[in-house]
Amino acid sequence: MEIIDLTPEHEALYFQCLEDWSEEMKEAGDHKSCWYSRMKDRGLRVKLARDESGIVGGMIQYLPIEEYGLQGRDLHFILCIWVHGHKQGRGNYQKRGMGKALLRAAEEDSRALGKKGIAAWGVALPFWMRASWFKKQGYKAVDRNGIAVLVWKPFAEDAVAPKWIRRKKKPGKTAGKVTASAFVNGWCPAQNLVYERARRAGAEFGEKVVFQRYDTLDREVFEEWGISDGLFIDGKEVRTGPPPSYEKIVSLIEKRIRKLR
Repeated sequence: MEIIDLTPEHEALYFQCLEDWSEEMKEAGDHKSCWYSRMKDRGLRVKLARDESGIVGGMIQYLPIEEYGLQGRDLHFILCIWVHGHKQGRGNYQKRGMGKALLRAAEEDSRALGKKGIAAWGVALPFWMRASWFKKQGYKAVDRNGIAVLVWKPFAEDAVAPKWIRRKKKPGKTAGKVTASAFVNGWCPAQNLVYERARRAGAEFGEKVVFQRYDTLDREVFEEWGISDGLFIDGKEVRTGPPPSYEKIVSLIEKRIRKLR
């Protein structure tokens, strides 16, 4: 196994989270590549894990915590670690130590760059990005927002623990119409997929639906709402993990339209 930095050769693969075989990834649009173009000169770091034959099976991406929606300073924040686990495409690379190797590489890189620690988010439930996995790697939980657990590993005694920035408000309704409000940051193709499906679904109903886009890569927009990625229909939050199908979003909008009559 080898850990390498992202190069132009692998950018397209990275933008699709190693799932270049997935039709769903194609639905996610170019948000990730646009996000990368804006963030690559603002401290974003991306590393890949490839096996002995040169096939990339895992990735990690992290950036200065000041560039993401958290309270913190002098830390790196891990957006995600992903080791390809599907039978399609390159196959299942999980449980081979790639995740641990990527995490160690990110920690070493952060120390070398003078960061005082590194943070990440994990899920309290036993699936992707498990908080319990990070705890086994020496991370400690410092905050929680629903099922999302904020964990960190300090490198210096004067490191300050990070905190979540919580939602400050939610979008409302538009008189006589259905309002679909989509918040998109761009870093996560799964959330980009939600945005694109919601945009298409809203357009299907023409003037009956008001579609609102909030670009939360704009720090002022994020600070106003306290929401990074999300979908609301008439002010009610739609669960976006895993991403709802296009048909599901259409159905939710249709139900609200029927109530207008």
